[in-house]
Amino acid sequence: MSVFRQIRAVVGMNLRSIPRRLGSSCVVVAGIAGVVGVVISIFGMNRSLGEALVDTGRPNRAVVLRNGSDGEGSSTLLVDAVGTIKGAPGIARTPKGDAAASAEMITTANFKRRKDGTTAGLPIRGFEPQSFFVRPEIKLVEGRLFTPGLREIIVGRGAQKEFSGLDVGDHISLRNSQWTVVGVFESGGDVNESRLIADEATLMSAYQRTAASSVTVLLESESSFDQFKQALTTNPTLSVSVERENEYYLRQSKNATTFFGFVAYFVGGIMALGALFAALNTMYSAVSTRVVEIATLRAIGFGATGVVTSVLVESLSLALLGALLGAGVAWALFSGNTISLGNGTSSLVFQMRVTPALLGLGIAWALAVGLIGGLFPAWRAARLPVATALRATA
Repeated sequence: MSVFRQIRAVVGMNLRSIPRRLGSSCVVVAGIAGVVGVVISIFGMNRSLGEALVDTGRPNRAVVLRNGSDGEGSSTLLVDAVGTIKGAPGIARTPKGDAAASAEMITTANFKRRKDGTTAGLPIRGFEPQSFFVRPEIKLVEGRLFTPGLREIIVGRGAQKEFSGLDVGDHISLRNSQWTVVGVFESGGDVNESRLIADEATLMSAYQRTAASSVTVLLESESSFDQFKQALTTNPTLSVSVERENEYYLRQSKNATTFFGFVAYFVGGIMALGALFAALNTMYSAVSTRVVEIATLRAIGFGATGVVTSVLVESLSLALLGALLGAGVAWALFSGNTISLGNGTSSLVFQMRVTPALLGLGIAWALAVGLIGGLFPAWRAARLPVATALRATA
C-alpha cells in the first residue's frame, strides 16, 4: 500500500473515532474558540482605534502646537502667535480670501453614557468660521450649525450615539451656563465624531481663556508643507512645532494603541498557552486510548508517517473548528459596534471593524496552537514499538 493510501486510511479511521472522545475534544474546541474570540476582539479594537485616529488626519493639512507639547491638550498659543501663524506662506485661501487656518481651543466636559449611566469626558473643540472650510469632511446631518456669539453647540454622531443628553434641542451645562445642542455632524467615522464643536470665541469667553490650543491650516498643496514649516520654525518670535496632520494623528494613534497592543499579546498569549495545554492533554489521551490500534497498524506494515499525520490532522481539525466558532462569535458580537474608550478626562468613540485580515489572524493563531498541541503526541505515537500491542492484549 502506498504512503498516501496509508495516510488516507489512518486519518479516516482516526477522525471517525473522535465521537468516542467527544468530551475532551469539546474542551479543545471551546478553549481555542475562546482564544480566537479574545484575540480578534482585542486586536480589532486596537486596530479600529488606530484607524479612527489616522483617518482624521490629512497630508494637505498641518497642525501647529506650542513647542514641547505632545498634543493639543497641553498646548497654548497666544493671540499674537496665532496671527503670525495665519500670515505664514503656503496656506490656502477661503473663497472670501481669508487664510484657511483655524485657531482652536480644546476642553472637555463630562456626560453620562446611555447604556449604564457612568460618567466620562468628551472633548469640546472651539471652531472659527473658516474651520469648516479647513475640514470639509465634517458634514451637518441633522439640525443646523451653531450661531457665532451664541451658546450653541453641535455634536458628533458617535458621541450622540454613546452619550445621553446630546440630541438636538437638549441643553448641556458648561461652566455654569446652559448651551443648546442645535445640530449633529458626521465625518466619516473618524475621531471628530467623538467631539462637540462650538464657536471658539464664545467657548473661550465661557472658560475665561485668552489662548488657543492649536492652529490647523489647510495648505495650498502637500508640497507647501516644508515652506510653511520653515517659515514658522525659523521665526525668532515663535516657539512652535509643526506637523502634517496625518503624521500628528499617526503619532497619537501609536501612543493610544500601545497599551491595547500589550493587552492583546499578553491576554492572548496566556489564553493560547491554556488552549495549548488542553490540546496536548487531549491528544496525549487520544494516543493513549489507541495504543493497541497504533501498534497493530505498525505491525501490519503501516509506516510512522501515516500515524503522525493522523494525530496532527485530528489536532488541526479541532483547532480549525474552534477557530471558526470563535471567529464567527467575534464577528457577530463586535463587528460594526460603537466602542467608547476613555475615562473622566476624555473619551474616544469609534466603530469596531472585524476585517477578514483579523479573522485570518485568529484562525492562523488557532492552527499554530493545534499544530504544536498535536506535534508531540504525534511523535510519541510514531515511536510506539510493536511490542506494546502484544503487552496490551496479553
